[in-house]
Amino acid sequence: MKCALHPDTETNLRCGKCGQPICPKCLVQTPVGARCPQCAAMKRLPVFKVSALYYVRAIAASLATGGVLGAVWPFVPLEGYFWLLIALGVGYAVGQAVSLSVNRKRGPGLQAIAAVGVVVSYVVRGILEWPHSTPMSAFVTPWGLLSLALGILVAVSVLRRD
Repeated sequence: MKCALHPDTETNLRCGKCGQPICPKCLVQTPVGARCPQCAAMKRLPVFKVSALYYVRAIAASLATGGVLGAVWPFVPLEGYFWLLIALGVGYAVGQAVSLSVNRKRGPGLQAIAAVGVVVSYVVRGILEWPHSTPMSAFVTPWGLLSLALGILVAVSVLRRD
């Protein structure tokens, strides 16, 4: 029997789906067996297909949630390492807001949008604290930068769950 795509190549292999003869050159190994290139065309899972409208919704949700939480953050009477707890909450809230706005879809683009929302929250908090402190202490403190990193990590991990 001759390969359907390489007529001068003898083969005994067939596609596991359509039965078309295939040679080892055009064989595509899939989780369910050997397939021809047409049958093996793997599609992305629907949870990872994100349209432009969903990206717009995710950006709006991320910026709104980050802005609101950043405006509330300076009024929480906790400082120092307690900022880490606040950052956990901010990261989780921003990640959930993005996730809910796109019907629980996932992907690296949405993770980046959630990370930006946490950064917006941190910047809004710093701007609101600026009149009461120096610019350097409003944005660049060890606990502040650590909390920013932790918030980003949590927001991204919310959008990585299965």
